[in-house]
Amino acid sequence: MPAIFTVDPRSGVPIYLQLIEQVKRSVALGVLSPGEQLPTVKQLALDLTINANTVARAYRDLERDEVIETAPGRGSFVRADGVAHQVGAAGDVVAEAVTQAVREAKSLGLPAGKVRQLFEAAVARWFPEEK
Repeated sequence: MPAIFTVDPRSGVPIYLQLIEQVKRSVALGVLSPGEQLPTVKQLALDLTINANTVARAYRDLERDEVIETAPGRGSFVRADGVAHQVGAAGDVVAEAVTQAVREAKSLGLPAGKVRQLFEAAVARWFPEEK
């Protein structure tokens, strides 16, 4: 499997959360298909030069969120019934992106009303048929 995951240790976001977000995004976008095997914990830790416990934690959380399943001795796979979970995974990815945008707005000193106004304008722009 080509390396599709990257981590940025300087981002301020814990590495295991970066991995979770990337796996969920890959599942939501169809980059990872149901039944597709993920890199082993050891291989991904080696590829990303991170601690194997960090990868294992991300995989445990992904399994808890029903995005992946692990077969002892065989590895971790995107859940075969992942179609239903892709919607949830996509929601998780979007929720994280919105959280980051709101955090950025707050750090720049924008009031909550202005943030809501910007959010509503973005929704109206991208979903004009749902007015």
